[in-house]
Amino acid sequence: MAVFTNVSIEQASAWFANFELGALRDLQGISSGIENSNFFVTLGNTRYVLTLFERLHADQLPFYLGLMKHLASHGVHCPNPLPDRRGQLLGSLNNKPAALVSCLPGQANMNPGPEYCRAVGALLASMHLAARDYPNRLENLRGLSWWRSTAPKVAPFLSPDQAELLQDELELQTQFMQSPLYGSLPTSAVHADLFRDNVLFDEHESEAPVAGAIDFYFAGIDTWLFDLAVTCNDWCINDASGQWQAPLLQAFLQGYRSQREPTADEQKAWPMLLRAAALRFWLSRLFDFHLPRPAELVTPKDPTHCERVLRARRDDVPIGL
Repeated sequence: MAVFTNVSIEQASAWFANFELGALRDLQGISSGIENSNFFVTLGNTRYVLTLFERLHADQLPFYLGLMKHLASHGVHCPNPLPDRRGQLLGSLNNKPAALVSCLPGQANMNPGPEYCRAVGALLASMHLAARDYPNRLENLRGLSWWRSTAPKVAPFLSPDQAELLQDELELQTQFMQSPLYGSLPTSAVHADLFRDNVLFDEHESEAPVAGAIDFYFAGIDTWLFDLAVTCNDWCINDASGQWQAPLLQAFLQGYRSQREPTADEQKAWPMLLRAAALRFWLSRLFDFHLPRPAELVTPKDPTHCERVLRARRDDVPIGL
């Protein structure tokens, strides 16, 4: 989230007149994230989130909005898109595609203990199971083809050692993703970005109470194992080193297995998907850091963190699911 496109109170009020949700009482830009323009809005007595999509095309957005609707209908706690008076989930504001979704309660926990990791593991598995019958399709836009096209763009900013690391891992992942083992892995629409700042907890409810998952705008069709690897690589590590915190990883995987048991092929592919997840975010953070877009509120994230994670995953003794 960020603010690339400003919205005035007058513009917002006119746009929200298309909804039956009450008068606009407050509009605040959200500074976290780096992809879309996001605002907290209060209509009547209820808070929502307004998103203006900066990179995604209008023809791609029904996939994301429909996925949130689908998951919410299956009992997964996530933002629920709100229709306007015509029943449309997607509109246009300041010449950008725009949507309004419910605002979940709670806050992110950036220093989670095992009980939080266990709860998020169960949440992730429930999302995978709920998405099995989601009919819309959109490939992960930050998948292998994006990695291959982006690597040459960031290469001029890398040291020789970093460039060698990037090239070697990209070649290995390209070969692996053409293998029968990779082709056997379960897939569906997945979140693909369930970092610590994308899960909210409502501390007033119970121990490690998950209020829900947010920010689905990197979702796409991919393997469940990649989604699990992305999440574990953020929730279960020592940030300073990229190494595993064993109690967190154990708890996370226990939570996941409480909802579904990974297949034998997933067990075999796990080490490579952990590396793939680290590579994906190292590349995207390199791209956003060195080739940023102007924004009123934006905080590019440090790419060296994901480089540490990738190096740690390459050095790991194979970690079992």
